[in-house]
Amino acid sequence: MPNIVAGKVAIVTGAGRGIGRGIALLMAKEGAKVVVCDIGASLEGSGTDAGPAQEVVEEIKKAGGDAIAATLSISEPGNGDKIVKLALDAFGNVDILVNNAGILRDRIFHRMSWSDWSDVISVHLNGSFIMSRACATHFREQNFGSFVHMTSTSGLARFNVRSNCVSPFAWTRMIDSIPTETEEEKQRVARLRDMTPEKIAPLVVYLASDQASGISGQILGVRNNEIYLFNQNRPIRTLHRSEGWTPDRIAAQLKGAFAASFTPLERSGDVFSWDPV
Repeated sequence: MPNIVAGKVAIVTGAGRGIGRGIALLMAKEGAKVVVCDIGASLEGSGTDAGPAQEVVEEIKKAGGDAIAATLSISEPGNGDKIVKLALDAFGNVDILVNNAGILRDRIFHRMSWSDWSDVISVHLNGSFIMSRACATHFREQNFGSFVHMTSTSGLARFNVRSNCVSPFAWTRMIDSIPTETEEEKQRVARLRDMTPEKIAPLVVYLASDQASGISGQILGVRNNEIYLFNQNRPIRTLHRSEGWTPDRIAAQLKGAFAASFTPLERSGDVFSWDPV
């Protein structure tokens, strides 16, 4: 089988390190021309450094691939179009967008400042919108395109544009702060380190390829060598009263009717009770 994304042009955000780097390298290995998009900020989102993006570009070129670096911030509204223009000027086309860039604000909700919240929204949500919006017109006009998001999904399926979401489990800078005080914690972290960022890349490259035709609006996960398909919100129970509802009537019925079907509030460690395999 020929390289799975041969001839495609892919923009990968946050591609200077971690998961994004692994995705960019495999995209290139599988035949895509890659725009390595990364401002080189710290985990907290501060500072800039062109080095990480350029290093990935050089690694791709050394392996015989084709890539350029983009160090514009995706949180600035005008930069989405500028990054797409870089891709068009260099490669003549845009086929794939991987919204991977992220920053860390590792604080419990009630201790999160407005500044923390705003910074996360600016990169994770606004950045994904800015980049997706910049690519969407080109995808629609060429009747082809693939979005792969790390956090959110949006659908343009009637224009043959697929959109899927990947929920990654991987050992990167963003989870390097896990405590290792006890022996049990040290053993757990040692197992987690096997979940390298490169393990995420094959699923992302597959979803971006023509081989994934017909797959859209899905949420998938990668945990070391396991791939998951997550369910999504659907009505599972219903209550009806022809005379309508009051708070008292709801109180009398809702818990008894719905409680057995409530989704438990669990952490990933509660759901995935086995070690990564």
